[in-house]
Amino acid sequence: MKAIKQLIPKNVFLFLQPFYHRFLAWLAAFWYGNPSKKLVVIGVTGTNGKSTTVELLAEIIEEAGYRVASASSIRFRIADHEKSNDTKMTMPGRFFLQKFLRLAVHEGITHVVLEVTSEGIKQFRHAHIKFDVAVITNITPEHIESHGSFSAYRAAKAELFRAAPVHVLNKDDADTFVFLSKISAQKRFTYSLGSFPKEVHLRLPGDFNRQNALAALIAAEAIGISTEVSKRALERIDYIPGRLEVVQARPFGVVVDYAHTPDALEKVYKELSAPRLICVLGSAGGGRDKWKRPEMGRIAAEYCDVIILTNEDPYDENPEDIIREVEQGLFKAGKERLDYTKVLDRREAIGEALRRAEKKDVVIITGKGCEQWMMGPKGKKLPWDDRVVAREELKNLSNE
Repeated sequence: MKAIKQLIPKNVFLFLQPFYHRFLAWLAAFWYGNPSKKLVVIGVTGTNGKSTTVELLAEIIEEAGYRVASASSIRFRIADHEKSNDTKMTMPGRFFLQKFLRLAVHEGITHVVLEVTSEGIKQFRHAHIKFDVAVITNITPEHIESHGSFSAYRAAKAELFRAAPVHVLNKDDADTFVFLSKISAQKRFTYSLGSFPKEVHLRLPGDFNRQNALAALIAAEAIGISTEVSKRALERIDYIPGRLEVVQARPFGVVVDYAHTPDALEKVYKELSAPRLICVLGSAGGGRDKWKRPEMGRIAAEYCDVIILTNEDPYDENPEDIIREVEQGLFKAGKERLDYTKVLDRREAIGEALRRAEKKDVVIITGKGCEQWMMGPKGKKLPWDDRVVAREELKNLSNE
């Protein structure tokens, strides 16, 4: 695409861009023989909880005796074969997805669960995939700069529901429920946290995980899988990689979570209880959603006892500028005293948080979860895993 941009005037390329993306989507599907037509494909979209819902639903479908494949920001899985998603793209490109679906067919897969993003829809990565079921988790402000407005962002999500005959909607997200209910569907299933089955004893913590599990359960129901089967699958899952994942429980807790939006961050902080909550956070660069940086700082100041601001995925932005924007939000919480510091190096920041932790405290490291890379300028990718770094720094701490 870069080569094309260099050859074509920018205004002309922007005009032709939708046709270009649509053509690539058609070409990819044609090249790999339209594999989705031989599969039951379930698309999961939303702002938060998509990956968890994909993982839970895939486990339920497998428990029901089907061969399943799934693609999310966590991993790509075809039956027993899996690979971590190290692409830094929740929803990869059209040729990748069509090849993935083709491999699924070749391996005798019957059901595929795909995480679908607004950015992917914007570039027609979902086009020419035959979706059977569309699932929504929630919609809160995200990718506003990219889409131009919250309305445009929400409208992009809605395209998945126009592409699928069966819809699974979250009634607790009232505005989104009303918006998506206007889209024609052959069948419509709904869920609400208040209707979570009492007989299902979920091991994953938090109401947000209960809601993700419920979305998966109702999506399973939409394809004919019973609650009893869903119960067996859900009750054996005790963690999702990088989602409130416990690195250490004692003498103080260390938890890693992917939370990278204000809504997700607040839900994570609310879930954690400790004498002191020590928070390591930053915000992504690349010009992405700058509005949320001070908002995340405000939320951290409201819930955290100790705050360490640090680098995350700066891309081509100055990481110090990003940290300063998060810092500006700290003072909006109205606290008289704030215990915070700025440590640019993320490893050093994690080490500092661990050194400050005392018995029964909880250190929560947010923003990257189980991601395998830190993104720097000019597309540079630095191998990284918050969980691995935390374990290494804990070991260093024990040797001091």
